[in-house]
Amino acid sequence: MSQEQRDALDTIFRITPLEIGGDHVQQRKVFTDMLTGHPLPDDVILTPGKLGGVPVLELGIDGITPKGTLLMLHGGFYVFGSPLTSADLASNIARRTRMRVILVDYRLAPEHPYPAALDDALAAYRALLDDPELGDPAHITVVGESAGAGLAAALLIAAREQHLAMPGAGVLFSPYADLTLSGASMTSKAAADPSFRKEAIAVRAKDYAGSTDPANPLISPIFADLHSLPPLLIQVGSNEVLLDDAVRLAARAAEHDVPVTLEVTPGVPHLFQTFAAVLDEGEAALRRVADFLHAALPAMASR
Repeated sequence: MSQEQRDALDTIFRITPLEIGGDHVQQRKVFTDMLTGHPLPDDVILTPGKLGGVPVLELGIDGITPKGTLLMLHGGFYVFGSPLTSADLASNIARRTRMRVILVDYRLAPEHPYPAALDDALAAYRALLDDPELGDPAHITVVGESAGAGLAAALLIAAREQHLAMPGAGVLFSPYADLTLSGASMTSKAAADPSFRKEAIAVRAKDYAGSTDPANPLISPIFADLHSLPPLLIQVGSNEVLLDDAVRLAARAAEHDVPVTLEVTPGVPHLFQTFAAVLDEGEAALRRVADFLHAALPAMASR
């Protein structure tokens, strides 16, 4: 990506009408409008349904017979977002991995603080495991972006604690994994990050944690015991206030003997993979996701 492209993308982020710390009802609409303003490709097939009583949106690509399932959790600081706001990224992942994606419509804070989102994610995962056609854990990957990536990590921890079978792998895009906001990059990357301010994130962190200590490992997985989790791929951009969340989560996983790959792409913003159509770095990152899953999942090896 040229410096001109980086500057243009930075400008787009800085002039967005989204105010992370603003009125959550108003900002939900802004968030949704921002991320659903362009139609999905014609070959993307969306099928609403339920898993474990939780609303989900299954996404597939016309003409591709999937050889595995991605259970995906959307971003939005646990306050914004829906399966539709992640559908564009999900379709790009589905196309490159040749897997179906099931997007979980978990309940949002502040109306539904912790543990509502985790309960929903866990209910959907448990039901997926029980599905006779889709439930082979070796063919399942848990995926999340931003808050969804933190939730994906919490889901893996909770599933292990409840003695559920682990999925074949986990993919975490820019995980929001420390709601105590103690990472040094919250301040050191403030000028570089065009999207988020620590003060605004703090508002949303309080919405989700509610009366629970935000250092709870199922809220902030950087404080968790990560032993026995499946292989993880963690991707993050260097121009993110969440950089340290990703780095410390990867270090924690390595400390606990989890096979983990951390990729820090220089000079790119939060969830740069979303811009794969115009950013070489985004396209390359998604190719690496496909390569990672090809190595981690037996179903991928025979495609």
